[in-house]
Amino acid sequence: MTIGDFVKGVVSDVLNDMLKKATTTKRRRRRRRAATPTERLRQIEKLLKPAKRQTSAKRTVRKRSKARRRAS
Repeated sequence: MTIGDFVKGVVSDVLNDMLKKATTTKRRRRRRRAATPTERLRQIEKLLKPAKRQTSAKRTVRKRSKARRRAS
């Protein structure tokens, strides 16, 4: 038995072992929990009335200054 044959044998064993391990491990998918009626209602409301977009700081300052001008 030569060194080359020995190395080939070791490499093939390691590769087979790795392939075996790679194919047998399967990740289990989690089942989604059914939404309660209140959660379902909240989801529908979110779709119907989306969140307001955030206004820029510049815009907010402008609006405030106008309001202040009117007040005085």
